[in-house]
Amino acid sequence: MKNRRIFLQKAGLSALALNLTPLNPLWALNEENIMNVAEDKPLRVAIMGLGSYGTRVANAMKDCKRAKLVGVISGTPSKIEAWQKEYGIPAKNCYNYETYHQIKDNPDIDAVYVITPNGLHKEHAIGVANAGKHVICEKPMAVNAKEGKEMVDACHAARVKLLVGYRMHFEAKTQEVIKMRMNGDFGKVLFFQGLSGFVIGDPTQWRLNYELSGGGAMMDIGIYSINGARYMIGEEPIWVTAQETKNDPVKFKEGVDETIQFQFGFPGGAVASCLSTYSMNNLDKFFLNGTKGFAEMQPSTGYGPIEGRTNKGPLTNPHVTHQTTQMDEMAAIILDGKKPLVPVDGEEGLRDLVIIDAIYKAVKTGEKVGLV
Repeated sequence: MKNRRIFLQKAGLSALALNLTPLNPLWALNEENIMNVAEDKPLRVAIMGLGSYGTRVANAMKDCKRAKLVGVISGTPSKIEAWQKEYGIPAKNCYNYETYHQIKDNPDIDAVYVITPNGLHKEHAIGVANAGKHVICEKPMAVNAKEGKEMVDACHAARVKLLVGYRMHFEAKTQEVIKMRMNGDFGKVLFFQGLSGFVIGDPTQWRLNYELSGGGAMMDIGIYSINGARYMIGEEPIWVTAQETKNDPVKFKEGVDETIQFQFGFPGGAVASCLSTYSMNNLDKFFLNGTKGFAEMQPSTGYGPIEGRTNKGPLTNPHVTHQTTQMDEMAAIILDGKKPLVPVDGEEGLRDLVIIDAIYKAVKTGEKVGLV
């Protein structure tokens, strides 16, 4: 789209230079009109995985300006039928997990949002990429860094974009704090605290099944503190230490973590202290401290509204449904080549997976694990 826009702009300027009169007034496009043409084109999205979060994304997309829900992929026929009625999805854009590779022959779908269990992300994302469609994958991008790297490589080979569902990267109050840090309003950043947790319910759900989840709380809620430490401090950690607490080994079986405390060190000297848990409520808080000021957000990563304050006063940015903003911004990234304030690409997702691997290693060994 960007190249096409540049071509049209150059073509229009050349015509003006030669004082040529267009044969058809439709060709009389100035730069503003060309931009409007680009921005009018929606990103046509199919959602893979029609569970509770897939439903949340679909409902949020009703208010999108650049992204449009046009297809579904599910293993449950009744869900497909219900979504067809609710969202006006044509039968030709409906697939199951055996047939979704056929989207390769469907020009009406641009991208697929993979919202299946973590353990299926790699298979589904690579399948979508091989079908020639852009991939949006819910976080964590995979169950470990090895699988994440395979996903990044597959999408690169297929020449499609791989984006990860980091909705907080687009949230207004979060962006305000990041911009303040970038502008030096907090001075030298010294400390970050991230608390992420809730009491998980149904013990039979896939999130407590190691084969499908790849872990426990860390692979669900803990990633918010990992990712948050990185974008709030603005650096990549160079070491990690971690300790696990498990009070209910029946509910939280081998490989499924209940509670992990973890600490990071950063090259600029800042440290982070974080908690990830499936056994405590009221834990959704970020705190950033620097030599000149601070930022405190609570709730910091829930569906909103986010609340927060800094040394300069309360954060007052209006609340917009996170997934609505996320999908519109991702449409701009894919269609227009827009560069986000904080990356949401596969490399960003891979960095979190490398850190998660290191946290689990630190838990097992009891040692400080270096990150490169």
